[in-house]
Amino acid sequence: MTEVLIEIRKVNKVFDLGKIQVHALRDVDLDINRGEYLSIMGPSGSGKSTLFNMIGALDKPTSGTIKVAGVSLSDLTSRELAYFRGKHIGYVFQQFNLLPAYNATENVAMPLVFSGWEQEKALNRAQEILKKVGLGHRLTHRPDELSGGQQQRVAIARALANEPAIVLADEPTGNLDLHTGEEIIALLSALSREMGVTIISATHDHKMLATSDRILWIKDGRKDRLERREDLNIKLGTVK
Repeated sequence: MTEVLIEIRKVNKVFDLGKIQVHALRDVDLDINRGEYLSIMGPSGSGKSTLFNMIGALDKPTSGTIKVAGVSLSDLTSRELAYFRGKHIGYVFQQFNLLPAYNATENVAMPLVFSGWEQEKALNRAQEILKKVGLGHRLTHRPDELSGGQQQRVAIARALANEPAIVLADEPTGNLDLHTGEEIIALLSALSREMGVTIISATHDHKMLATSDRILWIKDGRKDRLERREDLNIKLGTVK
């Protein structure tokens, strides 16, 4: 039976820019299932990133509610939100955001240590998850000794290290070449199935549609449409 993990109800977001109000999101309703791979698509300025940030507990709606596993994010204090993010959400960014002075294992282990793990346990977990993403032979390499695709794999390992329920991937293929981007997309899809993690990606990359379970299209701050992968008409690199 499908389990709803994230409930979004009548979400609006308004930014006050002096005398101007910008309505970034308007009455968005959405259920996201546990273990699914959802891609959020839309042009720049559509509200895609705003919705993405609110699902990730990085911002709050002006009105409406977002619940994750029954917990309303709007009801949490800043401290509670920080704890919630650290425990339940992993982040993968277009910029890999690795610390250049530390090797792959240390980059993955560091957030675990900061969240209270013993150092040896954190390092062992980091090596375990790096092997899972195909970097067992690069455990002691620093970021400048890794390719772009390998750096993104380290970033994915870091996001998954504490076994979050949700991984948010913001343009995860944006800095990668075509072939490497396809490898990262396949890896995210495989990890979603294997680990049961919900992956939500904000992207312009139409290649991600082939591995997503569903695709949410955002236009002018509204939910334009929500489609299952099998219902998409994908031809010659375009989607209709």
